[in-house]
Amino acid sequence: MLSSEMIKKAALEAGADSCGIAPISRWNGAPKEMNPKFLFPNVKSCIGFVFRIPRGVQRGIEEGTQFYQYPSMAYGGINEIYAPAVLHHVGRAIEDEGYEAFIYRNTGARGIVSDMDGSPGNSLSPEEQIEVSKHAKGKTAHHRSVQFTREAGEGKIPPDLQFQFRIAAVACGLGEIGWSKMLLTPEFGPLQRVAFIFTDAEFDVYDEMYNGEPLCRKCGACVRECPGGCIPEMNSGKTISIDIDGKTCEWGDIDMWRCYAFYTHGGRYYNPFVPKEVFDENEGGALDLLEGVTDVANEKEIMKVYGALEKYFPSWVGYNMAKCGGCIRACVSMLEKKGGCMEGRFKEPLRTKKAWRLDR
Repeated sequence: MLSSEMIKKAALEAGADSCGIAPISRWNGAPKEMNPKFLFPNVKSCIGFVFRIPRGVQRGIEEGTQFYQYPSMAYGGINEIYAPAVLHHVGRAIEDEGYEAFIYRNTGARGIVSDMDGSPGNSLSPEEQIEVSKHAKGKTAHHRSVQFTREAGEGKIPPDLQFQFRIAAVACGLGEIGWSKMLLTPEFGPLQRVAFIFTDAEFDVYDEMYNGEPLCRKCGACVRECPGGCIPEMNSGKTISIDIDGKTCEWGDIDMWRCYAFYTHGGRYYNPFVPKEVFDENEGGALDLLEGVTDVANEKEIMKVYGALEKYFPSWVGYNMAKCGGCIRACVSMLEKKGGCMEGRFKEPLRTKKAWRLDR
């Protein structure tokens, strides 16, 4: 008989760092176009997997010395190589017992609505990059949502159905969502990626959702260290709140387009790859968003930033060009302090001095 113990044993043996299992009923009330209940008629359970991000992957950004490893290893390496291998291993164990395993790796930009602004159709994807470099054969637009999808039959959802991974992780009992919208787990704070398996198997035991001491300290470090001011102040009243099967989850209403711009390009003080003169000249107002000339953050402004700065980044990894990570590093630093969930995890703290900033 397939049991939750068997699944978790297989997950940990294959290389997952933790695993949680939830009944599919926890998605009752979710928007239809983002509800995994509609993946297939007989889905009964969701299995969530956590894959830790080694803290050292962020060391290069913390020191301002190496920026390639974070997007290539913490994004690409986990999402494209490591997690799929674990999903395949556990999926085989499920199907060997006669049940179906709908493995679901991180896909990004595959939903029918944009997770930038909730709209359907044409919006830009930071994961599937717009190739505007001189090395590209042409300008191929990848978007934050699929473009021309239609229902394959009555009562179905237009493909590709994409759910919210962090919310799904909460439903599986793996952690909570912090003020900065990052998933926080008791073991690794904000340092993980997640992936899932949906199955028609029912389990003897389902995990309760996290109900321990709050993982987010509501300290505001993420707000203070965001170079673009993308995260609202704690007392601003700008929040998003949802209910997951009776559990209330709330986080700051992040300006996602602005976050996209600063995460990928950093701005004047956090992008050592771009000459100071480029920001000074701000040719054609392309950098108005990064320079604070405009408060408008949308797809049009993002395209202007990309067109102006993409050529200065030295290499591609298939994922967005991480320059920032300010909220994550700030969060790790605070969670390592007394009383935080990462206290005592490392012999030395992540941060021993003031975070760097270019003098220009």
